[in-house]
Amino acid sequence: MLKILEKIPDTDPLAAPEQRAIIDDILERNKDVPGATMVVLSELQSRIGHISPAMQAYVAQKLRVPLSEVNGVVSFYSFFTTQPKGRYIFKFCLGTACYVRGTPQLIDKAQQVLGIKLGETTPDGQITLETCRCVGACSQAPVAMVNEDIHGRIRPNKLPQIIRRYQLKQKNGKDEA
Repeated sequence: MLKILEKIPDTDPLAAPEQRAIIDDILERNKDVPGATMVVLSELQSRIGHISPAMQAYVAQKLRVPLSEVNGVVSFYSFFTTQPKGRYIFKFCLGTACYVRGTPQLIDKAQQVLGIKLGETTPDGQITLETCRCVGACSQAPVAMVNEDIHGRIRPNKLPQIIRRYQLKQKNGKDEA
């Protein structure tokens, strides 16, 4: 655990004083709460956006729990991520209706347009590609979610327009699609 904390990458939230202050505040406020590990990790994910390996070691050290316990929680729950995600997370539904109506082709198109694969984030840190299970919009299949926005009946030739809309929102500093 100490070796991880000796070599914290410059890009890690622990290396940034303002983010380290947030981490320390979360730990201090919750260290004596029952189930502190889950409470702390949930708040860190929400506030920082991910829980790096160094952050996991730091939490384990500060809460005086084994690193394996912290890592076990982070790796078990899909809510937690160890890498930063983009501002816009494109989730392609893999439910039966969406899959049959063309989700694989949408994924291929998104990867081609953005130059990244599923699970990756664009170099500018703006878009992450993921899959998800049924989102409950089967009548609109195939469906993709971008953060909380649902886009239905998408065709591969229309996907680049949707992607561009989110790229432009970022460039223009707007958060409405």
